[in-house]
Amino acid sequence: MIEEVFGKIFGASPDAVVRAPGRVNLIGEHTDYNDGFVLPAAIDRTIEFAARRREDRLVRVHSLDFQDQVEFSLDAIQKDSEHPWSNYLRGVFKFLEAEGYHVKGSDVVFGGNVPREAGLSSSAAVEVGAVALAMKLFDLKLAPLEVARLARRAENEFVNVPCGIMDQFICALGKRDHALFLDCRDLAYRHVPLHGNVKIVVCNSGVRRALASSEYEIRLKQCRQAVAQLRTTGLAVNSLREIDLADLEVARHSLTEVLLKRTRHVISENHRVLEAVEVLEKGDLERFGELMNASHESLREDYEVSSKELDVLVELARKQPGVLGARMTGAGFGGCTVNLVRADAADSFAEAVKEGYRKALALDAEIYVCKASDGALAGHEEHEAGSV
Repeated sequence: MIEEVFGKIFGASPDAVVRAPGRVNLIGEHTDYNDGFVLPAAIDRTIEFAARRREDRLVRVHSLDFQDQVEFSLDAIQKDSEHPWSNYLRGVFKFLEAEGYHVKGSDVVFGGNVPREAGLSSSAAVEVGAVALAMKLFDLKLAPLEVARLARRAENEFVNVPCGIMDQFICALGKRDHALFLDCRDLAYRHVPLHGNVKIVVCNSGVRRALASSEYEIRLKQCRQAVAQLRTTGLAVNSLREIDLADLEVARHSLTEVLLKRTRHVISENHRVLEAVEVLEKGDLERFGELMNASHESLREDYEVSSKELDVLVELARKQPGVLGARMTGAGFGGCTVNLVRADAADSFAEAVKEGYRKALALDAEIYVCKASDGALAGHEEHEAGSV
């Protein structure tokens, strides 16, 4: 229990305890920064926080995962290159102060079982959890969208990692046994039930995403370049979200082969997300799985962000009884695959994929059998961003 650990470290009981989940994106990859659609789910892997108020301006933070402790003053929050794990919390406290929320010092312990550097948004879980903790600790009132935006700001502007808002949004607003359909242009959203007795099985390739950051920025620039080129043909577009495959066919002469492929992925992936929502609401898990499979092919062939290891995991998954769909998830070049598997087959699926991966590549895959879970703000009914 996080409360007991807090007591051992700081010699007192905490004033507040919160949790924030990791997430996996079921479908809708590399669409968020193109004003597109995504369909993530929060998972039952969490980061837990316990904290106690102080009367001064000092924040003392103990990381259970790193077995490390730092302290900093709220009056001089600086990035810490020696303890980079602490920068996610530093950024949250910095921007809470900058946006006029009154916080004091605190003693904080946090840790959990969201794998790091696996594409399951451990960083967003820490950021959203830190905001939720401050809300509870200091009686702050932030709407859900404000929580997601502030947490994202910490990652973008303090940690200096470019990302869309999807990760922070789902970590805050996930709902048990549901995915979350999010329009990344206006942040309208709705929860979509995951009908049927299924598990979300995440397979971690064990390969660090060494290329993911640099290639992510390249893809982002390519998408912006494609928009600029398409506009020269007379298409009044501000993002790839605004064109369809018919438009692309007419204007394809304006794009290089690479930009054509990138654009085709984004357009087709947005269509897949929209259809995925429709079929999930009808309970058609078989068709949903087919869309997951098609998403992987597009990411591999058109967006070129898969890898040998991810492809092997997907191929192994599709051979197993009870699997409905399998695809890479996240930025790519390593990290994880996500698989929708019938619940009664999930354990045998995990064993077979793990064994097959070891035989094929002499690598060990960590496999997490998950279910869709509540976000850090579970129970908050406010949908000020609207619904879709």
